[in-house]
Amino acid sequence: MAKPVDEIAEAMFKLVSDAQGLKKLKPGDLVKSMIQIYGDEVDKKLCKAAIKELVNSGKCVYTYFGGSFLELPHREGAAND
Repeated sequence: MAKPVDEIAEAMFKLVSDAQGLKKLKPGDLVKSMIQIYGDEVDKKLCKAAIKELVNSGKCVYTYFGGSFLELPHREGAAND
């Protein structure tokens, strides 16, 4: 049985937040990690839907630096007041 999209999105968000500042994760890295963790319960289509949910909700953003990466949104210095 397939996992719900929101559960996969939450697992991806945890991976992205744990890697923040240490490593930039590509969408493909997240898909591979989810397949490794959940096995046959997930597929690329489900993972892409989870990534779309993360980006549309504003929890993650795409960054481009020689490739596409998913990261947490950056806060500007003035936004921390």
